[in-house]
Amino acid sequence: MKRTLRAIYRRLFAVFGAQHWWPGETPFEVAVGAILTQNTAWANASKAVERLKAGHLLDPRKLERLPRRKLAGLIRSSGYFNQKAKKLKGFIRYLNRHYGGALGRMRGLPLNGLRVELLALHGVGPETADSILLYALEKPIFVVDAYTRRFMARHGWVSWKASYEEIQSLFMENLPHKASYFNEYHALIVALGKNLCRTHPKCHRCPLKNLGKLSLETSPASNL
Repeated sequence: MKRTLRAIYRRLFAVFGAQHWWPGETPFEVAVGAILTQNTAWANASKAVERLKAGHLLDPRKLERLPRRKLAGLIRSSGYFNQKAKKLKGFIRYLNRHYGGALGRMRGLPLNGLRVELLALHGVGPETADSILLYALEKPIFVVDAYTRRFMARHGWVSWKASYEEIQSLFMENLPHKASYFNEYHALIVALGKNLCRTHPKCHRCPLKNLGKLSLETSPASNL
């Protein structure tokens, strides 16, 4: 299983190269982007981030003072903008109250405790929480998204019904716990999903064909 997961990484890297993901000048910008990209393409979320930057508003203190209705208008391109404005406000209040508006103060704290805190926030699910932990705080946790589930299920490596935690455990139990490695791996999966493993897949070009199935009999997540 370890060999296969590492072979997946090598093949994807050979095709797509280093992804330099997540795009963002600061950890706070990355965290905001992780919330804005929920249920939308990154291109739509990035437009919203750029609008905030253009207004010199990409700052936790400024965004907390900004009326929610005005924030919603600025992030309209990300879709579900009213709900996302509420989610952003909740995250920013949490950041300002508990960490003085500085994500850097979170970085030295234990991963599991931070994950519990993030998951307790309105509108922050596992994928968003883990994206913030991995990409903004450089914590070694594997992010599972729709692209991950899609390519793993299509190759028969997990069930379409496998939970987020089951898929995440498969990676984390068999790969080195390095934030940089998990970062690049997930980014390569995104590249695969956007370019080849789409709703209408280009299977003939897939770099993972003929890789074979993972042996899941020894996995603790036996219902994958």
